Amino acid sequence: MELDALLDRAAGLIAIPSTADRPDDLARALDLVLDSVGPGFAVRRFTSRGKPSALVSTTPGRNDFRVILNGHLDVVPGSPDQFVARREGDRLYGRGAQDMKVAALVLAEVFRELAPVLPYPLGLQLVCDEEVGGFDGTAHQIERGVTAGFVVIGEQSGLRVVAESKGLLQVRLVATGRAAHAAYPWLGDNALIKVTRAVEEILRHYPVPAAEEWVTTVNVARIVTGNAAVNQVPADATAWLDVRFPPEDGRSGAEIAAHLDGLAGDGVEVIVDSVAPPHHADPQCAEVKLLQRSDPPDAEAHGGGSRRGDLLRKHGAADGRFYSARGVNAVIFGPGGDGQHGPAEYLDVTTVEPYYAAVSGFLRAIEASGAG
Repeated sequence: MELDALLDRAAGLIAIPSTADRPDDLARALDLVLDSVGPGFAVRRFTSRGKPSALVSTTPGRNDFRVILNGHLDVVPGSPDQFVARREGDRLYGRGAQDMKVAALVLAEVFRELAPVLPYPLGLQLVCDEEVGGFDGTAHQIERGVTAGFVVIGEQSGLRVVAESKGLLQVRLVATGRAAHAAYPWLGDNALIKVTRAVEEILRHYPVPAAEEWVTTVNVARIVTGNAAVNQVPADATAWLDVRFPPEDGRSGAEIAAHLDGLAGDGVEVIVDSVAPPHHADPQCAEVKLLQRSDPPDAEAHGGGSRRGDLLRKHGAADGRFYSARGVNAVIFGPGGDGQHGPAEYLDVTTVEPYYAAVSGFLRAIEASGAG
Protein backbone atom coordinates (compact mmCIF):
# COMPACT_ATOMS: atom_id res chain seq x y z
CA MET A 1 0.00 0.00 0.00
CA GLU A 2 1.31 3.44 -0.95
CA LEU A 3 0.33 5.68 1.96
CA ASP A 4 0.70 9.00 0.13
CA ALA A 5 -1.40 7.79 -2.78
CA LEU A 6 -4.10 6.54 -0.42
CA LEU A 7 -4.18 9.86 1.46
CA ASP A 8 -4.51 11.70 -1.84
CA ARG A 9 -7.56 9.58 -2.66
CA ALA A 10 -8.83 10.23 0.84
CA ALA A 11 -8.63 13.98 0.27
CA GLY A 12 -10.82 13.58 -2.81
CA LEU A 13 -13.30 11.44 -0.89
CA ILE A 14 -13.43 13.87 2.05
CA ALA A 15 -14.20 16.67 -0.44
CA ILE A 16 -17.49 14.95 -1.32
CA PRO A 17 -20.20 16.14 1.13
CA SER A 18 -21.84 12.72 1.29
CA THR A 19 -24.56 13.51 3.81
CA ALA A 20 -27.96 11.82 3.95
CA ASP A 21 -29.70 14.71 2.21
CA ARG A 22 -27.39 14.65 -0.84
CA PRO A 23 -28.09 11.45 -2.81
CA ASP A 24 -25.92 12.46 -5.77
CA ASP A 25 -22.92 12.92 -3.48
CA LEU A 26 -23.59 9.59 -1.78
CA ALA A 27 -23.41 7.98 -5.24
CA ARG A 28 -20.23 9.93 -6.06
CA ALA A 29 -18.52 8.74 -2.89
CA LEU A 30 -19.52 5.14 -3.60
CA ASP A 31 -18.23 5.34 -7.16
CA LEU A 32 -14.91 6.81 -6.04
CA VAL A 33 -14.23 3.89 -3.70
CA LEU A 34 -15.39 1.36 -6.28
CA ASP A 35 -13.00 2.96 -8.76
CA SER A 36 -10.18 2.51 -6.24
CA VAL A 37 -10.98 -1.21 -6.07
CA GLY A 38 -10.45 -1.37 -9.82
CA PRO A 39 -11.74 -3.65 -12.58
CA GLY A 40 -12.05 -7.41 -12.61
CA PHE A 41 -14.49 -7.80 -9.73
CA ALA A 42 -18.22 -8.44 -9.57
CA VAL A 43 -20.07 -5.39 -8.25
CA ARG A 44 -23.65 -5.83 -7.09
CA ARG A 45 -25.44 -2.54 -6.54
CA PHE A 46 -28.38 -1.97 -4.22
CA THR A 47 -30.71 0.98 -3.64
CA SER A 48 -33.18 1.41 -0.80
CA ARG A 49 -35.15 4.59 -0.23
CA GLY A 50 -32.67 6.50 -2.33
CA LYS A 51 -29.58 5.26 -0.48
CA PRO A 52 -27.05 3.39 -2.66
CA SER A 53 -24.79 0.57 -1.53
CA ALA A 54 -22.64 -2.07 -3.16
CA LEU A 55 -21.28 -5.55 -2.58
CA VAL A 56 -17.99 -6.44 -4.27
CA SER A 57 -16.76 -9.99 -4.75
CA THR A 58 -14.80 -12.20 -7.13
CA THR A 59 -17.91 -14.19 -8.09
CA PRO A 60 -21.03 -12.62 -9.66
CA GLY A 61 -24.19 -13.20 -7.66
CA ARG A 62 -22.48 -14.51 -4.55
CA ASN A 63 -24.25 -13.78 -1.26
CA ASP A 64 -22.32 -15.83 1.31
CA PHE A 65 -18.75 -15.04 2.34
CA ARG A 66 -16.20 -16.37 4.78
CA VAL A 67 -15.40 -12.75 5.72
CA ILE A 68 -17.02 -9.43 4.82
CA LEU A 69 -15.17 -6.12 5.12
CA ASN A 70 -17.77 -3.41 5.77
CA GLY A 71 -17.32 0.35 5.37
CA HIS A 72 -19.69 3.31 5.28
CA LEU A 73 -19.13 6.37 3.13
CA ASP A 74 -21.79 8.74 4.46
CA VAL A 75 -20.93 11.44 6.98
CA VAL A 76 -22.76 13.81 9.28
CA PRO A 77 -23.20 17.43 8.12
CA GLY A 78 -20.42 19.94 8.61
CA SER A 79 -19.33 23.41 7.60
CA PRO A 80 -17.81 23.82 4.10
CA ASP A 81 -14.25 24.03 5.46
CA GLN A 82 -14.62 20.58 7.03
CA PHE A 83 -14.89 19.07 3.55
CA VAL A 84 -11.39 20.25 2.71
CA ALA A 85 -8.78 17.72 3.87
CA ARG A 86 -5.89 19.26 5.81
CA ARG A 87 -2.71 17.49 6.89
CA GLU A 88 -0.92 18.74 9.98
CA GLY A 89 1.93 16.48 11.01
CA ASP A 90 0.51 13.06 11.77
CA ARG A 91 -3.08 14.27 11.65
CA LEU A 92 -5.38 14.36 8.63
CA TYR A 93 -8.31 16.67 9.36
CA GLY A 94 -11.65 16.61 7.57
CA ARG A 95 -15.21 15.39 7.82
CA GLY A 96 -15.08 11.61 7.56
CA ALA A 97 -11.31 11.37 7.97
CA GLN A 98 -11.77 9.27 11.12
CA ASP A 99 -15.40 8.22 10.64
CA MET A 100 -14.70 6.41 8.32
CA LYS A 101 -13.68 7.29 4.77
CA VAL A 102 -9.97 6.55 5.12
CA ALA A 103 -10.69 3.17 6.71
CA ALA A 104 -13.06 2.35 3.84
CA LEU A 105 -10.28 3.07 1.35
CA VAL A 106 -7.89 0.83 3.29
CA LEU A 107 -10.45 -1.99 3.30
CA ALA A 108 -10.92 -1.52 -0.44
CA GLU A 109 -7.15 -1.74 -0.91
CA VAL A 110 -6.93 -4.92 1.18
CA PHE A 111 -9.83 -6.45 -0.76
CA ARG A 112 -8.29 -5.57 -4.12
CA GLU A 113 -5.01 -7.23 -3.22
CA LEU A 114 -6.22 -10.31 -1.34
CA ALA A 115 -9.66 -11.29 -2.66
CA PRO A 116 -8.23 -12.87 -5.85
CA VAL A 117 -5.68 -15.01 -3.96
CA LEU A 118 -7.42 -16.11 -0.76
CA PRO A 119 -8.79 -19.67 -0.82
CA TYR A 120 -12.12 -18.53 0.65
CA PRO A 121 -14.71 -15.95 -0.50
CA LEU A 122 -14.06 -12.40 0.70
CA GLY A 123 -16.67 -9.66 0.30
CA LEU A 124 -16.42 -5.87 0.41
CA GLN A 125 -19.62 -4.17 1.58
CA LEU A 126 -19.86 -0.43 0.98
CA VAL A 127 -22.86 1.44 2.36
CA CYS A 128 -24.03 5.05 2.48
CA ASP A 129 -26.49 5.28 5.35
CA GLU A 130 -24.76 4.19 8.56
CA GLU A 131 -25.00 7.67 10.09
CA VAL A 132 -28.81 7.63 9.73
CA GLY A 133 -29.45 4.12 11.00
CA GLY A 134 -28.02 1.63 8.50
CA PHE A 135 -31.41 0.21 7.52
CA ASP A 136 -31.00 0.99 3.81
CA GLY A 137 -27.43 -0.27 3.48
CA THR A 138 -26.16 -3.15 5.60
CA ALA A 139 -29.61 -4.20 6.85
CA HIS A 140 -31.07 -3.97 3.33
CA GLN A 141 -28.36 -6.23 1.93
CA ILE A 142 -28.75 -8.74 4.77
CA GLU A 143 -32.48 -8.89 4.11
CA ARG A 144 -31.63 -9.86 0.54
CA GLY A 145 -29.53 -12.79 1.61
CA VAL A 146 -26.05 -11.35 2.13
CA THR A 147 -24.27 -13.13 4.98
CA ALA A 148 -20.83 -14.09 6.25
CA GLY A 149 -19.00 -16.23 8.75
CA PHE A 150 -17.36 -13.13 10.21
CA VAL A 151 -17.55 -9.37 9.59
CA VAL A 152 -14.97 -6.63 10.12
CA ILE A 153 -16.44 -3.11 10.22
CA GLY A 154 -13.85 -0.39 9.76
CA GLU A 155 -15.25 2.13 12.23
CA GLN A 156 -12.64 3.97 14.28
CA SER A 157 -11.34 1.98 17.23
CA GLY A 158 -7.71 3.03 17.68
CA LEU A 159 -6.54 -0.39 16.43
CA ARG A 160 -8.49 -2.19 19.12
CA VAL A 161 -11.18 -4.81 18.53
CA VAL A 162 -14.74 -3.87 19.48
CA ALA A 163 -16.80 -6.95 20.30
CA GLU A 164 -19.65 -5.13 22.04
CA SER A 165 -21.58 -1.91 21.53
CA LYS A 166 -24.72 -0.40 22.95
CA GLY A 167 -28.23 -0.63 21.59
CA LEU A 168 -30.03 2.45 20.31
CA LEU A 169 -33.51 3.77 21.06
CA GLN A 170 -34.76 7.05 19.62
CA VAL A 171 -38.08 8.35 20.92
CA ARG A 172 -40.23 11.46 20.94
CA LEU A 173 -42.13 12.78 23.92
CA VAL A 174 -45.26 14.44 22.54
CA ALA A 175 -47.67 16.56 24.58
CA THR A 176 -50.88 18.30 23.59
CA GLY A 177 -52.37 21.10 25.65
CA ARG A 178 -54.73 24.01 25.24
CA ALA A 179 -53.77 27.46 23.99
CA ALA A 180 -54.66 30.55 25.99
CA HIS A 181 -53.55 34.12 26.52
CA ALA A 182 -50.32 34.19 28.51
CA ALA A 183 -51.86 36.70 30.93
CA TYR A 184 -54.40 34.02 31.91
CA PRO A 185 -52.35 30.80 32.05
CA TRP A 186 -54.94 29.06 34.24
CA LEU A 187 -57.25 29.11 31.21
CA GLY A 188 -54.78 27.08 29.17
CA ASP A 189 -52.89 23.80 29.44
CA ASN A 190 -49.19 24.32 28.81
CA ALA A 191 -47.87 21.44 26.68
CA LEU A 192 -44.28 22.67 26.99
CA ILE A 193 -44.40 22.36 30.78
CA LYS A 194 -45.68 18.78 30.42
CA VAL A 195 -42.78 17.83 28.18
CA THR A 196 -40.09 19.53 30.26
CA ARG A 197 -41.41 17.86 33.42
CA ALA A 198 -41.30 14.51 31.65
CA VAL A 199 -37.71 15.17 30.54
CA GLU A 200 -36.70 16.15 34.07
CA GLU A 201 -38.20 12.94 35.50
CA ILE A 202 -36.48 10.76 32.91
CA LEU A 203 -33.12 12.44 33.55
CA ARG A 204 -33.63 11.94 37.29
CA HIS A 205 -33.64 8.20 36.59
CA TYR A 206 -30.92 8.41 33.92
CA PRO A 207 -28.57 11.24 34.95
CA VAL A 208 -25.73 12.19 32.65
CA PRO A 209 -22.61 10.32 33.88
CA ALA A 210 -19.78 12.49 35.14
CA ALA A 211 -17.33 10.34 33.16
CA GLU A 212 -17.38 7.37 30.82
CA GLU A 213 -19.55 4.61 32.27
CA TRP A 214 -21.04 1.46 30.74
CA VAL A 215 -24.65 2.29 31.66
CA THR A 216 -27.87 3.30 29.91
CA THR A 217 -27.73 6.99 28.95
CA VAL A 218 -30.31 9.47 27.72
CA ASN A 219 -29.50 12.49 25.57
CA VAL A 220 -32.07 15.26 25.14
CA ALA A 221 -31.50 16.28 21.54
CA ARG A 222 -34.23 18.83 20.96
CA ILE A 223 -37.39 20.34 22.50
CA VAL A 224 -39.74 22.28 20.21
CA THR A 225 -43.18 23.80 20.19
CA GLY A 226 -45.27 25.18 17.37
CA ASN A 227 -46.08 28.19 19.50
CA ALA A 228 -44.49 31.34 18.06
CA ALA A 229 -45.96 33.97 20.38
CA VAL A 230 -44.50 34.95 23.73
CA ASN A 231 -47.92 35.93 25.04
CA GLN A 232 -49.56 32.57 24.33
CA VAL A 233 -49.71 29.29 26.28
CA PRO A 234 -48.18 26.55 24.06
CA ALA A 235 -50.71 23.94 22.93
CA ASP A 236 -48.10 21.47 21.67
CA ALA A 237 -44.56 20.41 22.46
CA THR A 238 -42.18 17.62 21.46
CA ALA A 239 -38.86 16.42 22.87
CA TRP A 240 -36.46 14.11 21.03
CA LEU A 241 -34.46 11.62 23.12
CA ASP A 242 -31.56 9.40 22.13
CA VAL A 243 -31.12 6.42 24.46
CA ARG A 244 -28.08 4.09 24.42
CA PHE A 245 -28.28 0.86 26.40
CA PRO A 246 -25.79 -1.97 27.01
CA PRO A 247 -26.74 -5.66 27.06
CA GLU A 248 -26.31 -5.54 30.85
CA ASP A 249 -29.39 -3.31 31.09
CA GLY A 250 -31.35 -6.55 30.78
CA ARG A 251 -34.24 -5.01 28.88
CA SER A 252 -35.15 -4.78 25.22
CA GLY A 253 -35.57 -1.43 23.49
CA ALA A 254 -39.35 -1.89 23.66
CA GLU A 255 -39.18 -2.54 27.41
CA ILE A 256 -37.07 0.58 27.95
CA ALA A 257 -39.58 2.60 25.89
CA ALA A 258 -42.39 1.30 28.10
CA HIS A 259 -40.38 2.35 31.16
CA LEU A 260 -39.93 5.85 29.72
CA ASP A 261 -43.67 6.00 29.10
CA GLY A 262 -44.26 5.34 32.78
CA LEU A 263 -41.78 8.04 33.79
CA ALA A 264 -43.20 10.63 31.37
CA GLY A 265 -46.52 10.73 33.19
CA ASP A 266 -50.03 11.61 32.12
CA GLY A 267 -50.50 13.82 29.11
CA VAL A 268 -47.23 12.88 27.42
CA GLU A 269 -47.10 10.22 24.71
CA VAL A 270 -43.87 8.29 24.06
CA ILE A 271 -43.44 7.53 20.35
CA VAL A 272 -40.66 5.16 19.27
CA ASP A 273 -38.95 6.32 16.06
CA SER A 274 -36.26 3.62 15.92
CA VAL A 275 -34.91 0.82 18.04
CA ALA A 276 -31.85 -1.37 17.58
CA PRO A 277 -30.55 -4.08 19.90
CA PRO A 278 -27.05 -4.06 21.39
CA HIS A 279 -24.28 -5.63 19.33
CA HIS A 280 -22.25 -8.50 20.71
CA ALA A 281 -19.60 -10.78 19.21
CA ASP A 282 -18.17 -13.77 21.03
CA PRO A 283 -14.79 -12.53 22.34
CA GLN A 284 -13.58 -16.13 22.49
CA CYS A 285 -14.32 -16.97 18.86
CA ALA A 286 -11.35 -17.93 16.70
CA GLU A 287 -11.62 -14.88 14.43
CA VAL A 288 -11.59 -12.38 17.30
CA LYS A 289 -8.52 -14.07 18.75
CA LEU A 290 -6.78 -13.99 15.35
CA LEU A 291 -7.60 -10.31 14.87
CA GLN A 292 -6.26 -9.49 18.32
CA ARG A 293 -3.00 -11.19 17.42
CA SER A 294 -2.67 -9.56 14.00
CA ASP A 295 -0.33 -6.70 14.99
CA PRO A 296 2.44 -6.20 12.46
CA PRO A 297 5.94 -6.64 13.96
CA ASP A 298 6.60 -2.89 13.96
CA ALA A 299 3.14 -1.81 15.17
CA GLU A 300 4.51 0.00 18.23
CA ALA A 301 6.78 2.14 16.07
CA HIS A 302 3.72 3.21 14.05
CA GLY A 303 1.53 4.03 17.03
CA GLY A 304 -0.38 0.76 17.18
CA GLY A 305 1.54 -1.19 19.80
CA SER A 306 -0.90 -0.43 22.63
CA ARG A 307 -3.57 -2.42 20.86
CA ARG A 308 -2.29 -5.95 21.44
CA GLY A 309 -4.89 -8.10 23.20
CA ASP A 310 -7.20 -5.15 23.92
CA LEU A 311 -10.95 -5.38 23.53
CA LEU A 312 -12.98 -2.20 23.43
CA ARG A 313 -16.67 -1.55 24.13
CA LYS A 314 -18.31 1.26 22.15
CA HIS A 315 -21.13 3.46 23.33
CA GLY A 316 -22.21 4.28 19.78
CA ALA A 317 -24.28 1.92 17.65
CA ALA A 318 -22.92 0.58 14.38
CA ASP A 319 -24.01 -1.72 11.58
CA GLY A 320 -22.56 -4.76 13.31
CA ARG A 321 -25.84 -5.07 15.23
CA PHE A 322 -27.61 -6.25 12.08
CA TYR A 323 -25.23 -9.18 11.77
CA SER A 324 -25.25 -9.84 15.50
CA ALA A 325 -29.04 -10.18 15.37
CA ARG A 326 -28.58 -12.98 12.79
CA GLY A 327 -26.04 -14.84 14.91
CA VAL A 328 -23.04 -13.64 12.88
CA ASN A 329 -19.99 -12.44 14.82
CA ALA A 330 -19.15 -8.91 13.68
CA VAL A 331 -16.52 -6.64 15.19
CA ILE A 332 -15.44 -3.05 14.77
CA PHE A 333 -11.77 -2.61 13.95
CA GLY A 334 -10.38 0.62 12.58
CA PRO A 335 -7.55 3.15 12.72
CA GLY A 336 -7.05 5.88 15.29
CA GLY A 337 -7.96 9.53 15.51
CA ASP A 338 -10.41 11.71 17.37
CA GLY A 339 -13.14 14.29 17.07
CA GLN A 340 -15.71 12.27 15.14
CA HIS A 341 -18.80 14.35 14.29
CA GLY A 342 -17.04 17.45 15.59
CA PRO A 343 -15.38 20.47 13.95
CA ALA A 344 -11.85 19.09 14.43
CA GLU A 345 -12.27 15.48 13.35
CA TYR A 346 -8.96 13.92 12.39
CA LEU A 347 -7.33 10.63 11.43
CA ASP A 348 -4.12 9.54 13.14
CA VAL A 349 -2.02 8.92 10.03
CA THR A 350 0.49 6.79 11.96
CA THR A 351 -2.19 4.11 12.42
CA VAL A 352 -3.04 3.67 8.73
CA GLU A 353 -0.20 1.35 7.75
CA PRO A 354 -0.53 -0.79 10.93
CA TYR A 355 -4.25 -1.01 10.21
CA TYR A 356 -3.65 -2.18 6.65
CA ALA A 357 -1.09 -4.71 7.87
CA ALA A 358 -3.35 -5.99 10.66
CA VAL A 359 -6.38 -6.55 8.42
CA SER A 360 -4.24 -8.19 5.75
CA GLY A 361 -2.49 -10.36 8.34
CA PHE A 362 -5.81 -11.38 9.85
CA LEU A 363 -7.22 -12.51 6.50
CA ARG A 364 -4.12 -14.56 5.79
CA ALA A 365 -4.14 -15.99 9.32
CA ILE A 366 -7.64 -17.38 8.74
CA GLU A 367 -6.29 -19.30 5.77
CA ALA A 368 -3.30 -20.62 7.73
CA SER A 369 -5.28 -21.60 10.82
CA GLY A 370 -8.35 -22.94 9.08
CA ALA A 371 -10.47 -21.02 11.61
CA GLY A 372 -14.16 -21.52 11.20
